[in-house]
Amino acid sequence: MSLPSRQPSPDPYRPAVPAPAPRRSRRWLRSRAGRRATALSLAAVALLGAAPPAGSPGARGIGDRLFPNLGNPGYDVTSYHVDLDYSGHNDRPLNAVTELTARATEALDELNLDFARGTVQSVEVNGRPARHQQHGEDLVITPSAGVSPGEQLKIVVRHTSDPRGSGDGGWIRTSDGLAMANQADAAHRVFPCNDHPSDKAYFTFRITAPQDVTAVANGEPYGQSERGPRRVWTYRTAHPMATELAQVSLGHSTVLRAEGPHGLPVRNVVPTAHRAELARWAAKTPGQLAWMESKIGPFPFENYGVLIADARTGFELETQTLSLFEKGLFTGRLPDWYIESVMVHELSHQWFGDSVSPHRWSDVWLNEAHATWYEALYAQEKGGASASLDTRMQRAYQQSDGWRADGGPPAEPKAAQPGQKISIFRPSIYDGGALVLYALRDKIGPEAFDRLERTWVTRHHDGVAGTADFVRLASEISGQDLTGFFQGWLYGAKTPSMPGHPQWRAKQPH
Repeated sequence: MSLPSRQPSPDPYRPAVPAPAPRRSRRWLRSRAGRRATALSLAAVALLGAAPPAGSPGARGIGDRLFPNLGNPGYDVTSYHVDLDYSGHNDRPLNAVTELTARATEALDELNLDFARGTVQSVEVNGRPARHQQHGEDLVITPSAGVSPGEQLKIVVRHTSDPRGSGDGGWIRTSDGLAMANQADAAHRVFPCNDHPSDKAYFTFRITAPQDVTAVANGEPYGQSERGPRRVWTYRTAHPMATELAQVSLGHSTVLRAEGPHGLPVRNVVPTAHRAELARWAAKTPGQLAWMESKIGPFPFENYGVLIADARTGFELETQTLSLFEKGLFTGRLPDWYIESVMVHELSHQWFGDSVSPHRWSDVWLNEAHATWYEALYAQEKGGASASLDTRMQRAYQQSDGWRADGGPPAEPKAAQPGQKISIFRPSIYDGGALVLYALRDKIGPEAFDRLERTWVTRHHDGVAGTADFVRLASEISGQDLTGFFQGWLYGAKTPSMPGHPQWRAKQPH
């Protein structure tokens, strides 16, 4: 996820405020609730709270510190098949069938799926009807027979998916249809799922829509068929994906195709009505892919492109293989180098956050710090003196203590504000997180830093990793024990002295 669009200014890296939005803003929301707990050891960070006992009714969750009720224990999902029937009206519920295959990891008399904003008509488990009840945002399912550890599960839920939400994620209503924005905890407002990035799975989307609607989703197209006045579109991912990264676009769109490095298929999706003014931005995607590959290595997925939606969101989002952008980013008066750097931010996430997903949401700094880092490097190359990395990092250093006081240190963010779950996305994990990488590069040297970056995305490709994993790898590659270094930079209430720049000073928080 990238910063809200900013108005042009002589200093584009000043602390920003969200662009006005009638529904929500994804970034720079501040919370003064709560105080930082006693510093945790790096090894203990990954070990979060345990779920309630198996027999407990209602919501369970996997014990994520920031989202305690998100995800569900007792099983691992291996695949989703999401069947959506779109009427062509974005203010009406869609009929849907979601089929999950999973493997039980413990004995289960009942199991939970995350689901809200839809009506469940029926549930089957392994071909047999199962009882179901809604408990808050959990769908509690009782199979006709108990489930043994290791048993394969096929769960079929027939339901509706309601796009008439309250602006807290899931479906986004565009001027001509729908798109998805599921970060951090909103995929379950579209379809039943195990809605936590630690449980990645393969996806198939089958979408039925009117003939004049273009349907696009994550992954590769697997054909179209006609059904009277309607068309059926099928897409499948070639790599596992976290639920928060799912994307389905429905609207009057044009798909602009190109070729990226090594013959990589590129597909950019733009509103047909605005094709002429947006095509030049879409055409930049192959070059940006080549730039990122020169920094970090081969692109990790089967294809890539941008999805430009005619909607007011206040954010951009790294949905896997098809990053979401609001049209307003490209039609305002921002400098070209800045707009392109935002595009690179979301592209960087395909490696950092999508291919390598966070173990827990407290690890989200690994996503955003790296995306901000490559955004800043690209901006410096394209923007010159007006986008100096050193200047940006010095200004971030000045602000860092205030960001930590407001939102927590990078790897231990404060919980979201009530009713604003996405308010975990604060400055301390963006430029504050990039500042950690800047300090690390000074500490271990550019050569070791570059080797670390490439090894990280290779070793954890298609997987899940956390802060402790990054600390171990950095120590391994550098030949130094960096535990103490990271303890201060990732968990300290105050920003440590910057290696190589001892004269830098942080402003005192208000």
